[in-house]
Amino acid sequence: MLKAVKVRIYPSEEQQSHLAQAFGCVRWVWNQSLATMSQTYKETGKGISALTMKKQIPVWKTEFEWLKECYSQCLQSSVLNLSQAFINFFDGRALYPTFKKRHGKQSIQFPQNVKVLGDDQIKFPGNLGVVRAKIHRELVGSVKTVTVSKMPDGRYYASLLMDDGADKPAIKEDGKAIGLDIGLLDFVVTSEGSKYQNPRHLKKHERNLKRKQRKLSRKKDKTTAKRRKAKLAVAKVHSKIARVREDFRHKLSRKIVDENQIIVVENLAVKNMVKNHCLAKSISDAGWGMFCTMLKYKAEAEGKVYLEVGRFFPSSHLCSETLLLLPKMDLSVREFNCPHCSKRHDRDINAAINIRNEGLRLLALGTSVTALGGNVRPKQYGRKSTAVAAVALELGSHQHIGTPIAGG
Repeated sequence: MLKAVKVRIYPSEEQQSHLAQAFGCVRWVWNQSLATMSQTYKETGKGISALTMKKQIPVWKTEFEWLKECYSQCLQSSVLNLSQAFINFFDGRALYPTFKKRHGKQSIQFPQNVKVLGDDQIKFPGNLGVVRAKIHRELVGSVKTVTVSKMPDGRYYASLLMDDGADKPAIKEDGKAIGLDIGLLDFVVTSEGSKYQNPRHLKKHERNLKRKQRKLSRKKDKTTAKRRKAKLAVAKVHSKIARVREDFRHKLSRKIVDENQIIVVENLAVKNMVKNHCLAKSISDAGWGMFCTMLKYKAEAEGKVYLEVGRFFPSSHLCSETLLLLPKMDLSVREFNCPHCSKRHDRDINAAINIRNEGLRLLALGTSVTALGGNVRPKQYGRKSTAVAAVALELGSHQHIGTPIAGG
């Protein structure tokens, strides 16, 4: 089974200079290949394979001598990554590939010949040599691919793809189940009644970020050292916010996965929700999508069940005791008295219980978890799928209620 471990590396000044040159070479090959493939398609209507573009690299090296100073397999990996980007585009998973810029995050990929030396060194092929690293956990298995990246705040990282040789564990459906209701006031509310408050990382650092951004905006000349220094200060604040947000999501997702066997969440359309300009900043700061991704891969790695119920399932509009519809309530109502069971419910806990029960129902029926109305995220780019979209509406489900019967 493949696992990736991200560690921080500390290259020397000479190694940083070499990496900067390698970043530039890989970026140039990507941009040149993208321009060639796009122009060829416009003129002939046909694409160029990755193998053909890889054969072009030696030709470029004879014309541009500085390309020879970069490790050859890194240049080949750049072409392969571009080919995969086009595959993702035509399959509807991503937008059309864009040109890379010299500013912002930079990365380079070593497909092989990387060795880990102890707990504090990584040996790279080519002129890079041995780089000091902080390996914070045990690396099990063989190293497959290593991606070295430089962040906008000046930090260097290495992402090591490890193959431990073990098979993916079988999914077990017996055990403790939990439903999660994700929100803004409370980041996660569980069906057991636990509430984890939203840390609001951006709000904590917003004042500092605003001050640094104002200093940057006053530097009009983009070529001065003062502007580069102010830009680095802004990048460091953004990096701090991203790291504390990621740390919170990792710890909470690990806690939930360790304590439960079946995890059920809502399938949220975050891209559509951020169109609400009143809540866009708070939704983006919460990071729901990445949190669900962490839950999914951590659960699957341990043979546990991760389920998503349809986003149109009325979890907040059903009584968890009677499963009857509730009268319409404003979002400001956090607790309510149910007219059916005469009990007082917490709105978020009630929704989490309904999400858990719906997930267990779908798991028992063995049906795919699909939102009402078929694929609510149709492909916007590339070729269309030839598969027939079918949605199972089981008798007695809340999605089945009100569905017209053909011929009736």
